[in-house]
Formats: sequence, C-alpha cells, structure tokens
Amino acid sequence: MKCPYCQTRDSRVIDSRELSGGDSIRRRRECANCGRRFTTYERVETAGLVVVKKDGRRQEFDPGKLRQKLRVALTKRPVGEREIDALLQRVEAALLAMGTPEVPSSAIGEAVLRELQELDQVAYIRFASVYRQFGDLDDLRREVEGLADGRPEGAIGSSGASGRL
Repeated sequence: MKCPYCQTRDSRVIDSRELSGGDSIRRRRECANCGRRFTTYERVETAGLVVVKKDGRRQEFDPGKLRQKLRVALTKRPVGEREIDALLQRVEAALLAMGTPEVPSSAIGEAVLRELQELDQVAYIRFASVYRQFGDLDDLRREVEGLADGRPEGAIGSSGASGRL
C-alpha cells in the first residue's frame, strides 16, 4: 500500500478491525519510510449487478440511488444511518444470492418492501405507495389492512403492483 504522504510503497499494518459485520476491514498502517500513520479500508468487490427496468432498459445497480429513495420513505422516522446501511447490505446480498448478473427492478422493490415491513411500517407504506403506484385511497387502504393483518406485501388489487423503482 502506497503511503499518501511520501508515496513509498512499504508500510506495515499495525491494527485491523472488521466493519459492517465482517463485510469490510479497516486497517491502520504505518509507513516504513516517514513513520506517519494512515487508514485503509478493504472490502470484497462484488460483480456488478445490472438492473432490468420495466421497459427493458438496463443500468448498473446504484446503492446510492436506492439509499436516496429510502431516505425519502424514512423522512422524520426514528431510523438511523446504520439501520439504512444494514438494510441496503441485506437487499444487495439478497440480489447477489439470486446468482444472476441481471435482476429485475421488481426484485429490488420487493426486497426493499420486505425489509421495510420489519424496520418501519410507515416507511413501508410510503415506499409501497410510490413503488406500487397506488391509484386511489382504496389501494392504500388495502395495503394498510394487509400490513395490519400480517398478509404478505403485494396484497392490493390489480391496479397496483407495477414494479417501478
């Protein structure tokens, strides 16, 4: 690892710690030349996921875009950044577990809804109202009733369930 101060390639690791439940490692290093310390992070680079949109377009999976949508759904809710990070990691792991390089956008939306159903039911309804394109108050009512009854998500009528994300 090259020292950010003197550009020497010789450094030694003086401390390592797991982060994000073992998904990444933080390493403190000391330069053999100048003696200054610096931090590096190491994580597994996964093969890029391609999202197949409803209209057939394909684009690289962007966790940042999903984070932004989650923040909107979680506005003024008692959910911190750590919980959002963990949710994103679980969703991405579920997508990777599918074992295909391309995933439909509907799979992402459904994975997010499953996670939000457990994390925050108000955020679940907010996200579902956009994702499933509720057409009227009856669609919203059916979704809330399904959530209250413990029925699986997607319990609304045929006017919803579009899969847009």
